[in-house]
Amino acid sequence: KRAQRPVTFGWGPRFLHSTGQFHKGGPEVGVFLQIVTNEDVDLAIPDRPFTFGQLIRAQAAGDASVLAEHGRPVLSLSLGNPGTDLPIVVSALG
Repeated sequence: KRAQRPVTFGWGPRFLHSTGQFHKGGPEVGVFLQIVTNEDVDLAIPDRPFTFGQLIRAQAAGDASVLAEHGRPVLSLSLGNPGTDLPIVVSALG
């Protein structure tokens, strides 16, 4: 309501195959805020040289890169401690 604009929310990485594709390849509309965090407990992926957390962060970085390449304004924030950092972000948007 405060922005008086439509807002969509996606919880990644699964949003990549729904709204993510629309925003990256659809009409040139939107301003994007991407919030990523590090996992408290990260798990290895069997037979891979990277963890699930690294994979998710790489997907997020790739999405931000594609949005930027298509001229979409995107801000990617990496929160060290979501429990304390997220309220600060919400307050700043407020």
